[in-house]
Amino acid sequence: MRLKTTVTMAAVALALGVTSGAQAGTLEDVQARGVLRCVVSTGIAGFAKPDANGVWGGFDIDFCRATAAAVLGDAGAIEAVTSTGKTRFTKLNAGEGDVLWRNTTITFSRDVGVKLRFHGVNYYDGQGFMVKKSLGIGSALELDGASVCIQTGTTTELNLADYFASNGMSYEAVTIETNDEARQNYESDRCDVYTTDASGLSSTRSALPDPDAHMVLPEIISKEPLGPATRHGDDAWSDIITWVLNATITAEELGVNQANVDSLSGKTGSSDNPEVRRMLGVDGSQGSELGLSNDWAYQIIKQVGNYSDIFERNIGPNTPLGIERGLNALWTDGGLQYSPPFR
Repeated sequence: MRLKTTVTMAAVALALGVTSGAQAGTLEDVQARGVLRCVVSTGIAGFAKPDANGVWGGFDIDFCRATAAAVLGDAGAIEAVTSTGKTRFTKLNAGEGDVLWRNTTITFSRDVGVKLRFHGVNYYDGQGFMVKKSLGIGSALELDGASVCIQTGTTTELNLADYFASNGMSYEAVTIETNDEARQNYESDRCDVYTTDASGLSSTRSALPDPDAHMVLPEIISKEPLGPATRHGDDAWSDIITWVLNATITAEELGVNQANVDSLSGKTGSSDNPEVRRMLGVDGSQGSELGLSNDWAYQIIKQVGNYSDIFERNIGPNTPLGIERGLNALWTDGGLQYSPPFR
């Protein structure tokens, strides 16, 4: 009887077209729509912010564009779904976005409790503090009794409480929801200190009328590995996001960039390096294994660039943010950026 029931139910499912293999995944949805929807911040200079014409740009946006280049063949086919620290996961899990490319720390509770799938670290960060130089403060250990602007729905809230408690200090929390709100409160002296990831502090400082009147204190009080996330339950889409990030890092390590990718990919020449050939789709079938065209990684590098290209033009030393590679240098250069091999 049990066998008969099972067979009958299977027959009904087949008749209705309801089989696990027939269910459309995120990749199919994105390709049918023709646009990739990325959950991003409400605006952080250098990372994700629209220009005067409403065109979004920045470090996080370039990784969104890299994903669109791989999946759609068009880095410009993106839609920015703005979110605060409170709403970013809700919007992703509700299906308003396809992937979260937003300064988001990978944590146990987010991975397991919020049901997110993280796909590596695209920026190694840590929480810091910014103050006006006029306060005469040179260390975070001198902040006892300070008012602190802090964004809700972030890991910085708990880090701040832990740091002050462990050092026997007190503070007044001035809660905000967006980076722009934090800057306005900080500029108007509503708070003495602004705390967030050090990269975010560099971004905020660069947007102030007189950046040199402000300083980021030397203490880094936490580990903040930032990376992309997707919803649980779509392994094929998860694989794509993971290997989009890996492709940018591997391309830098192997010396493949926007300027030379044509000469290495078979467009105007080809590389003798087997890993380069596999990554760029000259040899093998890695693209089809992902459900993409074989030149998916070529499209990323040609249209957007490798990891160094993305870092340097958005947040590097020659930008207003002036951030050094530091921990985000390749592992071969003393940093932590490291990709599994393309083989």
